[in-house]
Parts: sequence; structure tokens; C-alpha cells
Amino acid sequence: MFDPIQSQSVYSLIQAALNEDIGSGDITTDNLISRDKTGECVLVAKEPLVLAGMEIAQEVFRRLDANVQFKAALADGDRANSGEILAEIHGRLAPLLKAERTALNFLQRLSGIATHVAGYVRLLGEKQVRLVDTRKTTPGWRILEKYAVRVGGGFNHRMGLYDGVLIKDNHIAAFGGVAKSIAHIRKHVSHLVKIEVEVSNLEDVSEALAAGADVIMLDNMPLEKIRAAVDMIQHDALVEVSGNVTKADLLELSHAGVDIISIGALTHAARSVDISMRITV
Repeated sequence: MFDPIQSQSVYSLIQAALNEDIGSGDITTDNLISRDKTGECVLVAKEPLVLAGMEIAQEVFRRLDANVQFKAALADGDRANSGEILAEIHGRLAPLLKAERTALNFLQRLSGIATHVAGYVRLLGEKQVRLVDTRKTTPGWRILEKYAVRVGGGFNHRMGLYDGVLIKDNHIAAFGGVAKSIAHIRKHVSHLVKIEVEVSNLEDVSEALAAGADVIMLDNMPLEKIRAAVDMIQHDALVEVSGNVTKADLLELSHAGVDIISIGALTHAARSVDISMRITV
């Protein structure tokens, strides 16, 4: 699995988050806690969850105290029960208190996404359809939020505009048609790059298929038309379904024979789970 902690953008995000919170200094902690006082704390799940972002949280604490001892009780992808200890941390108390909210913000958000996605994955069970995210992510957080999707059992669509061709409705409207768009872009990208096109009716499905699209995205199409499109495509292209897909739609879509279900709500509709830090010594 991709390790986001190795990304320079993640390091920068962590530092920016700490700068945002601490600013010119923590006036509460700096006036209450001596710089050399040490102690221990624990991170505790306050509800059932799928853990994601433990290394990110650890890095937050290390940014303020390079000598902090962080002992994780669980790893990303593990399920935790309410009241379960996620990690034990020992170090200077002032840095621990300063890092607390930033570390929890990362851990709660990423675990929230992983927990949310896991609920979708459980509904699909052993179905062969692939559940993927979209680019509907928090600005600056994409690499982390897409990581959390994978921790929860889902898969990633393209990371950005740079790593996959997806001809959308506005591209088609601006360029002048499905077939023309596919033919033109085919001349300008490597033969190793797959071409996906977004369509919203059966006429465009037929045109995309004839033009040799590798992936055909059925956008906001009703179930009966999705079934008709799958019958039309006959495995000559991968079939992706997108657009306001809910948990209630998953099984019917998987039975319809689609290959991929993309859901923006995997990231943008996930709520942060409840995790707390508690000083123990």
C-alpha cells in the first residue's frame, strides 16, 4: 500500500497545520507546563472505527519533539472498538499538548474516511465490481484522503488531471463530439495510456464504443439504461458508473454487470470519527 508519510507534500501539510494552530506560541501550555516536564498519554477510540493515519499522527508529535516515544497498539486498517487504546505516547508534556489537536485532526479525518468506505465495501461483499473514489477531495489533502480510501478497502481513480485521460461532458461540448474527442486525443497520448470518456445516453455509448474508448463512464444514467449500456458494450470496454450513487444502489449496480463504481461521497461525505488524547501520568 502507498505510504503517504514519504510524500514531501504530506510533510508540508503537517507543518502548515502545526503552524496554523500554534502560530506565535501556545500561550496556555507555555504558561502552565515547564519545558522539561515529561509524562505519558494515550490515544483512545471513542466509537467503533477503522484506523487510518497513525503514522501521520506520529509524525505530528515528532515534529515538536524528536525524542517522543510513540507506541502504536493498532495499525492502519485495523478495527478498533469504543474505548480501545490506539497508541501510548511518552515524552515532554508541552510538545504533546501542542501537537494534540493537529494530530487528532489528521487521525479523526482519515479514520473517518476509512470507516465510511469500509461500510460500502461490506455491502459489496465478494462482488467483483471495483469501488473507487473521485477528485472530490479536500484541497491539499488529496494524497491522504485517497490513502484512507484504500485503507478502508476501496480503490483510487486518477490522482489528478495528470495521470489519466478522462474526456468529460465539457470537453466533448468544447471539442465537438465523443468520437472526434477520442480520435484526436488518441493521436497525442502514449499507446500505453487508457482513454476514458463520460457519457450520459445510449447514443453516446455507441459512439464511444465505436471510437475505441477503453473505459466508458455512465454518468447519472438510470438503472435500466445502465443495463442496456452493459449489454451494448459486451466487455469491449470497462464500464464505470458515476453520479449520485448511494449505498442502496451498490448491489443493483453490481448485478447489472458494471466493472467500476465511482463515488465522490467516499471522501466528501465522510465524517470525522471521535478519538481523544488523555494524559495518564
